Amino acid sequence: MRAARIRGRPIVAALCFCAILAGVSNPAQSAESGNAAVKRGAYLFAAAGCATCHTDTKKKGALLAGGRAIKTPFGTFFGPNITPHPKHGIGKWSDEDFIRALREGIAPDGSYYLPVFPYPSYTGMTDTDMKALKAYIFTLPAVARASRPHEVGVPFRWRALQPLWRSLYFKPGPFKPDPSRSGKWNRGAYLARAVGHCGECHTPRTLLGGSDNARFLAGTEDGPDGESVPNITPDPETGIGKWTPDEIADLLETGGTPDGDFVGSLMAEVVESATGKLTAADRATLVIYLRSLPPIRTKPPADKPK
Repeated sequence: MRAARIRGRPIVAALCFCAILAGVSNPAQSAESGNAAVKRGAYLFAAAGCATCHTDTKKKGALLAGGRAIKTPFGTFFGPNITPHPKHGIGKWSDEDFIRALREGIAPDGSYYLPVFPYPSYTGMTDTDMKALKAYIFTLPAVARASRPHEVGVPFRWRALQPLWRSLYFKPGPFKPDPSRSGKWNRGAYLARAVGHCGECHTPRTLLGGSDNARFLAGTEDGPDGESVPNITPDPETGIGKWTPDEIADLLETGGTPDGDFVGSLMAEVVESATGKLTAADRATLVIYLRSLPPIRTKPPADKPK
């Protein structure tokens, strides 16, 4: 989830920096199964908010052609071109390349991605969902636009340090359902932790840029584009503990808040392109999951939803 503002204050957010990559579809698939995969991939594409970060909408850029700037405390990152263009995009990627990128954070040439690409969350996606997402992205127009290099200072741009970072903050592998929880809870957890990667923006980071998971979803003052990202744990004073399930679901669908206002800034984009396109059932699972988390009180209180 990504930060947004209401009357100058940030509000519940959705979906951070998304660097989904695509490859060619499996020629062995039947037309029927291929169509089904593309349809599911389109849904996952919306749930992950890929278009929000990979399309330079301010400059009327082409869908997924890259160029959007994301400012962070570690530098400015630019969403890459992830259209299926064979030179400037990712049209030459194989299925194995695609899954390896999302599961392990490793590029086709063997180099490590910087963790602004939220592979620590995407690693939780199933292979089936990864392939479906890829199948949909590869149906989109290829755009001949080179990706813009990131503007990141040392030591964060040193990819040679990534093995150390990964040993501290990255555990690869698909999401494992909790057998003690309901199917709805597990679906919400999968959407929040893996596909929607809410923790990438809502969880505070250490000095090395890793997630401080002891304060999962407790908010941060150093969110993307310099915005505060609010606490979305069920704490009644500094989080969303006083919100009803219907109020949370309504914000995710329409952008409306309990006080009758509407979200703006980044969250308005997210509602339009992502959470507003989820099914009512999936929004309900997200609500179930968020309300089940341990409440964390922020000190000093971050700007909070009201």
